[in-house]
This record gives sequence, C-alpha cells and structure tokens, in this order.
Amino acid sequence: MSDRPIFVYGSQVLRKRAEPVAAVTPELQRLADEMLEAMYEANGVGLAAPQVGESVRLFVMDVSQEDGKKDPRVFFNPEIVDTSDKKETAEEGCLSIPDVWADVTRPRSITVRALDRDGKPFEIQNVDGLFARCVQHEIDHLDGVLFVDKISSTDRMLNEGRLKKMARAIR
Repeated sequence: MSDRPIFVYGSQVLRKRAEPVAAVTPELQRLADEMLEAMYEANGVGLAAPQVGESVRLFVMDVSQEDGKKDPRVFFNPEIVDTSDKKETAEEGCLSIPDVWADVTRPRSITVRALDRDGKPFEIQNVDGLFARCVQHEIDHLDGVLFVDKISSTDRMLNEGRLKKMARAIR
C-alpha cells in the first residue's frame, strides 16, 4: 500500500506552479517510484507530484492497455515543444477530482521533452491518443491548472456541487 495520499480538489498545492528539478537525485527517484505505486493503486494512468503534495516538476504515467503489462514512464521538467493544429475533444477525469468526468479539447498530437528517471534527456515526437492527452493533463497539473478549468460552462454547472463539496472537505 502506498504511503502517498493523493490530494484532492481544494488543496492549495494543486493550484501552485511546481518548481523545476535542479538535478534528479535518489530522493526524487524514490518519489517517482512512490508516485507510480500510488497511481497504480488508484487505477490511474498519470500522476503529477503536486497531487501527492510535492511541488516539483515531475509526473509519472502508464497508458499501456494490455492486461498485466506495465509501461511506467517518468518525466522530470517536462515541456511540450510542439503541438498539432488539429484539436481533439475527449472525456477526462482526474485522481484529484474523483467522480468528475467531462470533455476537454486539447491538441491532437504533441512533442514532449523531459528528463527520465535517471536524469537523461529525451524527446518523444508526434505522439497522439491517450499518451498525448495524459502528458498534457499532467503538465497542466505542474502549472497549477486542473482539467475542470478547461471544461464547458455547462459541464462546470453540472459538476459545481461536487466540486464545492470537495473543496469544503479540505478546509
């Protein structure tokens, strides 16, 4: 069982811009490992450091779809360096905003650059689908932006009660 609780809507850390990682240290590698454990335990596909209370530019993800096969990815200091002009709308949810799902429009494909778990730079070009959506969602977390900030006013009204209830529970 993970020792890392996932912070929910209303937590201040989720609205703060995360600090860049100066160097990938053993402590940050351990944080990435703990985040992967928490993400798998919660049946998520991505988790950003602010979601576990750490305001650093790190997220983990695994969008593998095959039964029993894992493909964990670690991104330190990620940045999107290119996006397609084509947009795609799809339903999103978030481990920090349980039981809320809504459509979000994002660039269809992206190129992302980051440091891996060992601190080595890498770039993934023209990735699309769930991978691209997850990267964009998690980088938003690192910038203090939540998916509910990007939903339609109708979806916002439909979920307003749940969001207010979550925020009140934090206080």
